[in-house]
Parts: sequence; C-alpha cells; structure tokens
Amino acid sequence: MTELRAGGATDTGLVRDHNEDRYLADERLFAVADGVGGHKAGEVASQTAVETLQRAFTEPTTDALVDAVKTANRTVWDLAESNSDQRGMGTTLTAIALVDGGDEDRLAIVNVGDSRAYLLQQGQLEQLTEDHSLVEQLVRDGQLTPAEAQVHPQRSIITRALGLDPEVEVDSWELTPYKGDRLLLCSDGLTNEVSDEEIATTLRTVSDPEEAAQQLVNEAREHGGSDNITCVVVDVVDDDNRAEHASAILSAEPPPPPGRAQAATLQPTDDDAAGAGARATMAPPRAEPPAAPAARPRRFTWRVLAFILAVVVVIGLAFVAVGWYARHTYFVGLDNGQVAIFKGRPGGLLWFQPTLDQRTALAEKDVPPARLPDVKAGQEEATRAEAQRYVNALRQESAAQTSTTTTTAVAPPAPAPAAPAPSTP
Repeated sequence: MTELRAGGATDTGLVRDHNEDRYLADERLFAVADGVGGHKAGEVASQTAVETLQRAFTEPTTDALVDAVKTANRTVWDLAESNSDQRGMGTTLTAIALVDGGDEDRLAIVNVGDSRAYLLQQGQLEQLTEDHSLVEQLVRDGQLTPAEAQVHPQRSIITRALGLDPEVEVDSWELTPYKGDRLLLCSDGLTNEVSDEEIATTLRTVSDPEEAAQQLVNEAREHGGSDNITCVVVDVVDDDNRAEHASAILSAEPPPPPGRAQAATLQPTDDDAAGAGARATMAPPRAEPPAAPAARPRRFTWRVLAFILAVVVVIGLAFVAVGWYARHTYFVGLDNGQVAIFKGRPGGLLWFQPTLDQRTALAEKDVPPARLPDVKAGQEEATRAEAQRYVNALRQESAAQTSTTTTTAVAPPAPAPAAPAPSTP
C-alpha cells in the first residue's frame, strides 16, 4: 500500500495585507488555491474551492477528482453570482490525490490556473503542470523566452481559473508513485520569488516535509515576499516495493544468447591449457633437447593498469549513457484503448523496457485520425512536460472536431421552396 507524508505552510508575504491562499493536506488529498478578486473575495473563492474539493472527492479515481474540481468551480461561480460584492472572484486550484489505478496505486494531478506542481525524483526537479497564464501562452507561442516571462510585468495575469465561468476545463493526468519521490504544490508567490534551482536545493536538503514547506516560504519572503506564499510538500514513504522491483529490473544483466554459454566452455583458459589439450590427441612427441630457461614474466606496469581502468570506465559510462537515454525519454502511446504517457523508448532499448508513467482520460477513439498513426507507433517527446503538452494538444483537437461536428449536426434545415402562385384565368 502506498503511504504518503505531507506538510504545508502559508504566509501573507511582505506586501499584501491579507492572505488569499488556502491549502489542504489530507491523508490522500492535497491542494493549493490562490484566490483573486477585490474586497477579500479572493480568500472566499480559495476557501470555498478547497472545502468543496474535499467534500466532493468521495471516490478514489482521477475522473472523480476532475469532477470534484468542476463542482468546486460551479460552487464558486454560484456564490459570486449571488453576491454583488464577490462578483468576478476566482481562484487557481492545483491538487494531488492518491487514487486506485487497478493493479497499483496512482497519483492523480489536476490543475487550473498558475499554481504549480513539481516532482523531485532521484534528485531531479521537474515541473508537472502547465501555467494557464498570459506570459506562459506567449512563451509557448515563441514571443517570450522563459527568462523574460519570469520578470514580465503581466506575469500574474491568468487565463483560466475557478469561478470565472460556470464551466471550466481541467488539466489532469496520472503518475506512478515511487518511494523517495517528493512532490511540491505551490502558489506563484513562491515561483515568482524563488528559482527552480533554489527550490530543488531545498527539497533535496530538508528531509521533513513540513520543515521543507516552511523553508521555501521563508526563502520567498527573503527574496521580497511580494505576494501570498503557500507550499505543500508530499513525500512517498512507502510504495509497496515498486521502486525496488523497478531497480531490480533495470540492474539485471541480459541473458547470454543461445549457444554462447556452451561455446564459452570450449574455449581454452590459457596457452598452457590449450597446448595440453592439443598434445593429448597426438602421438607422443620425440625427445627434445633440454628446454631453455623460462622467460621472465612481463611485469604488471602502471601503464597496463591505467589502460584496464580506462576500458572499464568507458564500458561503465556506455552502460550509464544507454540506461539514462532509455529511462529519461518519454512517448505518447496507447494502453488498453486509452492514451497514455510512457517513460522510455517505444519498443524498448536493449533490456530497458518502457514503463507506464501517466494514464490520461483521453480514449483512442477520441484521437484525431491524422494523429492516430503517430500515437499507435509511439510519439516520442524529450520530457514529461512536452508529452503532456502533446496530450493536451490531442485533447484540444478532439474537442474542436467534436464542436465542429455538433455545430454541423444541429444546423437548421434549408427552407422548403415556396409553392407556385396560382395562375389567373
């Protein structure tokens, strides 16, 4: 059974006069919400969203988590519509839940807005979510660099949030939790002040999740604290031995090809053994003159040792490089009729076989026909984030095609031709 341990911290910062952030750190559900809106309506929106999410998430599935987010969106919307002082309020919401993946536990992640989720795995930090913000859209369009976006004056303008419309699109995906993984949920009050490199350093060095969350909040304050700051750190402390099983598979040596072992037993081990084997099948040799004194054996020099070590290092680096290449690439493919993100190479590389990383809610039948051959063959992407963007593109294309089909299907019929006017006598 997967076991999680979490800790959270929040702070008003050094500029704002009240805190519109809220967070949740439950046994199986974790969330961060960053409210927006005047007259303290932002804190009402974030509090309402977190409470509704916790109350509505009653079934441990990814679909249920998405539905709970949509319920929270509708609740915030209805509340804003019923109170003129809260009209236009909204909130971001990023959440993680431990869900039932069938044969194993999974972590479901949902996101609306620019609050982020990160994964620290084997010391490497990776941003899981995609910001729904104006500057992030400009980065995706090639109009801004990531460095420019970090200091852009409009970096706080979000393009998607709960409560702004009665319906909302929710990004969602799954990943497999491994013992030692550490996840971070945070509002932009952290990421606008603290770099990813500094975040990674803190997550690597502070072992207790609550202390790590508080340390990140302190760092954001030290860098200026221009906004509310909220962090939730979630550690995977037990994974039902999935990590050990995966490591055993990766470290196992490949079996020798058929016939190789038998051939090896027929090879002589040294020149003397080879000579003895040959003489045993021949007639006794003639008497030979006395043998000359044996030659002095060659000394084992430092040059020989250096050469052997160099060969060992080269072989070791080659194995490491192949393993890294095989385990640090991703592709989008199909898993039992569902679009999924796999870690590894399509079809595997040597003895490194791909593993399921995230199962999405997009079905094979929903993939646009033009994209389906690439998905069936395995659409390779360099990072998990790029694979997620490709899945989101598939989802958007599918939604656009569905919208076009629906619009065509409900088009009104053409008016019937008018009856001919009666002729006059």
